[in-house]
Amino acid sequence: MTPQEEIWNYILGFTHIALVKCAIELGIPDILEKHESPITLDDLALEIGCSSRSSLYRVMRFLTHYKVFEEKAISETSVGYVQTPLSKLLTRQGKHSMVDLVLLTSSRAMLAPWHKLSDWVKGNRELPFEAAHGMDLWEFGAVNPEHSKLFNDGMACDARVTVSAVLEGCPHVFEGLGTMVDVGGGNGTALRLIVEACPWIKGINFDLPHVVSMAPVCIGVEHVGGSMFDHVPKADAVFMMKLLHDWADEECITILKKCREAIPQDKGKVIIVDIVLGREEDHEFKGVGLMFDINMMIYTNKGKERSAEEWSYVFHEAGFSRYTIKHIQAPLSVIEVYP
Repeated sequence: MTPQEEIWNYILGFTHIALVKCAIELGIPDILEKHESPITLDDLALEIGCSSRSSLYRVMRFLTHYKVFEEKAISETSVGYVQTPLSKLLTRQGKHSMVDLVLLTSSRAMLAPWHKLSDWVKGNRELPFEAAHGMDLWEFGAVNPEHSKLFNDGMACDARVTVSAVLEGCPHVFEGLGTMVDVGGGNGTALRLIVEACPWIKGINFDLPHVVSMAPVCIGVEHVGGSMFDHVPKADAVFMMKLLHDWADEECITILKKCREAIPQDKGKVIIVDIVLGREEDHEFKGVGLMFDINMMIYTNKGKERSAEEWSYVFHEAGFSRYTIKHIQAPLSVIEVYP
């Protein structure tokens, strides 16, 4: 591939996400999903309520070329569109739907900070998200309920995929636990899935008051509002998924100290599901950790992804004695940390 071709691939990446978002908003994956046979362009336009058949054709031409959807012959003279394994992830009601995560990452609020990255790299004191919105990510969510819901729905979407990988790759980490608190658990999706798979666990979903106020009722899960910098509810184990990467080392140490106070000192533990940089060198998710690290720079105040050595530093500074790391079939790893 020539350098020019590589540049065009980068440019196409932004086109891809924009057109996938367009397809979701038009409801195309759901329309195709409910049709047992290929649907023609005219019928698709009719179901969408689309007046511009030409524009729809050009969108579908692009998305079929890049195998988001597939064309299949209906007759010798006509073709229709059908789902692919990829587009099945873009249905709103699908068991493994990734719709909410796509809509979050492609939203105006989350794209705007990328235009401020170069200023931050040059030394601008305002973080990219703050430069774009005048406040940090958490403050923005607190005063923008629609974005807060979009963010929590996106995180729940990600949680469904990640928790499935954790339960499959490390089911033993939940054995013997009577209670577990999910710190920064959002709307409780991750904890609900864990409790459903491990019904012996009584779950406590702990997050900011404005977050848990929007959380649905979950059997076996209690929603508790508060700040992890003040205290963490007591439990046999603390669970944190993609949380500590939002914070600088000093803040992580503070959070971990609160977690250590919340668990039994003889048999308690902290279960962390997060990126461990360095494993991607020979892994199928090569580069994903680096991508997450840039996201942390864009969206958080000093957040970052960490190597095993960097994780070791914050654990020992917080007073923990040992930890283990288990890689799973996901970009993240499962870390068990003991007092």
